[in-house]
Amino acid sequence: MTTGKVPPHPFWTQSPSTLCAALDCDGAGLSEAQARARRLRYGPNADAVVKRASLARTLARRLLEPLSLILLAAGLVSAGTGDVTGGTIIVVILGLSIGLDTLQEGRAARTAEMLRRSVALKAEVKRGDRFVEVAIDAVTPGDLIRVRAGDIIPADALVLESAAFTANEAALTGEPYPVEKRPGSVLALTASEASNALFRGAVALTGEAVALVAATGPATLFGAGAAALDEPTAPSPFERDLRAFGLLTARMTIALVLIVLTAHVLFGRPVLQSLLFAVALAVGLTPELLPMITTVTLSRGAVRMAARKVIVKRLASIHDLGAMTVLCTDKTGTLTSAEISLAKSLGPSGADDPRPSMLGAIAASLAGDRGAMDAALANCAPEAITGWTLAARHPFDFNRRLGSVLADGAEGRLLITKGAPEAVLALCVSARDSHALAPMDASQRDAQLQRVRILAGQGLRAIAIASKSCPATQASLDSADETGLVFEGFCAFADPPKATAPAAIARLAAAGIRLKILSGDDPVVVKRLAALVGLNVDRVLSGADITALSDDALAVQAQSVDAYGRLTPDQKARLIRALQARGEVVGYLGDGVNDAPALKAAHVGLSVSGATGVAQAAADMILLASDLEVVADGVEEGRRTFANILKYVRMGASSNFGNMLSMAVASLFLPFLPMLPTQILLNNLLYDISEIGIPFDSVRPEAVARPQVWDMRALIRFAAVMGPLSSLFDLLTFAGLIALFHASPPEFRTAWFLESMATQILVIFIIRTNGRPWRDLPRPLLAMSSLAALAVAMVLPFTPAGAWFGFQTPPLGLSLALAALVAIYLVCAEGLKTAAIGRLGGPVHPARPRR
Repeated sequence: MTTGKVPPHPFWTQSPSTLCAALDCDGAGLSEAQARARRLRYGPNADAVVKRASLARTLARRLLEPLSLILLAAGLVSAGTGDVTGGTIIVVILGLSIGLDTLQEGRAARTAEMLRRSVALKAEVKRGDRFVEVAIDAVTPGDLIRVRAGDIIPADALVLESAAFTANEAALTGEPYPVEKRPGSVLALTASEASNALFRGAVALTGEAVALVAATGPATLFGAGAAALDEPTAPSPFERDLRAFGLLTARMTIALVLIVLTAHVLFGRPVLQSLLFAVALAVGLTPELLPMITTVTLSRGAVRMAARKVIVKRLASIHDLGAMTVLCTDKTGTLTSAEISLAKSLGPSGADDPRPSMLGAIAASLAGDRGAMDAALANCAPEAITGWTLAARHPFDFNRRLGSVLADGAEGRLLITKGAPEAVLALCVSARDSHALAPMDASQRDAQLQRVRILAGQGLRAIAIASKSCPATQASLDSADETGLVFEGFCAFADPPKATAPAAIARLAAAGIRLKILSGDDPVVVKRLAALVGLNVDRVLSGADITALSDDALAVQAQSVDAYGRLTPDQKARLIRALQARGEVVGYLGDGVNDAPALKAAHVGLSVSGATGVAQAAADMILLASDLEVVADGVEEGRRTFANILKYVRMGASSNFGNMLSMAVASLFLPFLPMLPTQILLNNLLYDISEIGIPFDSVRPEAVARPQVWDMRALIRFAAVMGPLSSLFDLLTFAGLIALFHASPPEFRTAWFLESMATQILVIFIIRTNGRPWRDLPRPLLAMSSLAALAVAMVLPFTPAGAWFGFQTPPLGLSLALAALVAIYLVCAEGLKTAAIGRLGGPVHPARPRR
């Protein structure tokens, strides 16, 4: 199949004859043969099914990450050099981590299938001389479609005929109000202003329309949003930083091993013994528990977030949410309720007056209109219609831009008209002033229209209400009766902000997260909403403004402007990329098809349970409650999760790295190995067991107060302070063992094993917190795992099993000296901790990209 050329967008700026020429059709419908030929040319009216990566390819991609390769090599070498148990544990941990991540990714891919449920299954098209129902994928460019109230529009199309037709396009353009659709010329370039176009996936609310199909499948506005799901996903900040940490670890490990092996050979040591020792050092430096710590910590975070009404589709997004510095959000359904409500009922004087809304409620209820504003009117005063009955109606007409009912009630037979202010005011000859009537001239009508413009500046949409008493014998209604009306006032409507929005935005700001509104709605409405939710917005950029800016200029503007209106889906994604280019970690919250590209482009995409299938498929997390408070809860959980991961990295960068470094140095000057390869591996295994409780540890408030990211420079600095401190005490131990205690090689190894294990495990309680360890106690599970591993290490050399590992029971005096040395080390570690931690994993500095 070949894909034909779809007419250039925007198609709504073309006349029907021009569009027909581009589509090579006559605009009168297609025969079955013509439709079949066009389907071969343009393809089916469906979004392309992307071939997902196979399970083997997905696993291979994760296995080829630097950290995974290091761990796999460490496991295989350990098993090959006799430590089968240790090697197996490393490989199993790595396998479980990769498996869990792959399972999460598979679930996310299956979520994309929800897209198929969000479009119509059948469509009405003209075949020959009549309209018939066909499968949705059979619609093709050049088809003539008929859409009625309640239908889901099957394709992008140019309106040729319409009768009181409105559509709900909130999920596509962000416009919360029903949109009038009728034939005519439109020059605007944005879909939200295309009053002569129908868009695939929108819902017909009222009336009927006949339209010429201009685009189908991926070429539609809906298809462009769905196509975002198929774009390659860039590595997230967490994945990128974890990869950088893996490369750093690999470089350090390779350098140390090569230096030690070369030095040993130059010193004339046995090659095989030197190789085994170097390999043991490599395994000791490898953070083999990091995948387990990361996966368990993130998984526990996902469980905790589920309790806070957040479903996590991609585990790494938990960290990214905690690292977020900017949250971009759509307006409709996220900051607002997406439910139109009556905001004001104003009399002709501009004062509050319940009469316009009462008459509007009667007209809306008796006419049976289905629009959102009609529903808001009917719901605002349900008691108003009591005792009123319908005598006749003249339906809303978009040519007249108004509709009327003839109703019987307490005021007799009354004609009630509601509609566009300029249309209704033109029919009014007087205005109600309290209970009297005052004549109305052209200047007074202009004054009322100025009031409408003021309301629009406040983000409110107004309709006018008028009435006229009619004879009790009148039984019909037409346009001729809609004259000589009495102007009753205005009903003004709004899509109100959620009550929780201002407090949630303030909470996010306190946590170091800026909120930006990216909406498809009118900039005036966006500015008013921003003020209502507590944002200080002096300027709102429109989609046209964005188009005129280069990428560099947009990146500068995006730093200072926090509200945007009339944006297309691509412009939302472009804004997010501009923020990312300035080093921001960007989240996006949206629920419509028009949000899919932005959700995909963001570091962390957030959608809601009631969102379109496209939005949910593009998101990394789904909020069960569409509330920014839930996002703030998720941010806190993400930071807590990262803080616990960082604890493991700190520990590995301090005592573990220090011990391996001192062991490498000592091996060059001692006439024997300072520790046997099997003892090194046992040391490493017990140390790893001591850290199993890290994912369940508590976190201090300051650790979740600001956005947190990996900082490789700070990590290196931490290792440069705490590692040498550990090595210094190791070297003091070596000197004491040789000079004071004249220890034999077995006693030396045993004593250093005891000192090494005690310093590595006990320092956990110091560097796990920025505060004083006695004021910030660990959770029981971490305390139990650490102390249990320490107990095994301290007891093992004094048991018969110690001989299996080459240990020899040390004398009492030596044991007491080691205990004193360990105590001094812990005091020094506590003293240097603050300088070493500094900004490790600290707040994001958005002015510069992070490496």
